[in-house]
Amino acid sequence: MDFIKNNLANALTLANLFSGCVGAIHLILGDYQTTAICLILSSIFDFFDGFVARALKSNSNLGLQLDSLADMVSFGVIPGLTMYKALEPFGTELLGLHFPFEIKYIGLIVTVFSCLRLAIFNLDEEQRYYFKGLNTPTNTVLLFGLYYAFKETGNFSFLFDNALLLIILAFLTSWLLISPIKMMAMKFKSKALKDNYPKIVLLVGGIAILAIFKIVGIPLLVIYYMLVSFIFQRQLK
Repeated sequence: MDFIKNNLANALTLANLFSGCVGAIHLILGDYQTTAICLILSSIFDFFDGFVARALKSNSNLGLQLDSLADMVSFGVIPGLTMYKALEPFGTELLGLHFPFEIKYIGLIVTVFSCLRLAIFNLDEEQRYYFKGLNTPTNTVLLFGLYYAFKETGNFSFLFDNALLLIILAFLTSWLLISPIKMMAMKFKSKALKDNYPKIVLLVGGIAILAIFKIVGIPLLVIYYMLVSFIFQRQLK
């Protein structure tokens, strides 16, 4: 029983990693629905590994390292591959210029900065009730959500028909990952209503966005999350 208790959280973390690997493979193959399912599973495993570790008091340095390594695939490699796939149709051309390499590789800058963000997070003890910068799972929801909505509904074509906008998006989100801007974490510091206004605003607005826009609302929800975080900067502490 002790073996299960001590390793259940780590098993969930490894399930996150496995799901992320499968999702990355299917993203390369163009099977975006399977990738979406894998990302949902990875997010569930990522949430419950920490929950289980705290509940069973089985937190460990090994678990901390495994969590970041798993997240690097599910929420680091996949968003980078998403931008890679989005830029793939443009070949070597950008703004009428031909480069000696295919510009799709620029999209992997998101993976590089995701790795940097995860390393910074592990060393920063401040980020308990808020994040500094955009966390990697949320960034993945934004980038893959935009691409998935485009593939499924044709929305956001203005973005995916323009290589320059995609590159700007890749660099902007890369900067947001390591930016000093405070972003809301869904952890409740207290039960006082005044301490939870940002989360209430996010919850109510988020439900409305998803109800109205459905699939298209997924990346819009991330944008709304960032907007709410900007507005309530002083309350995030």
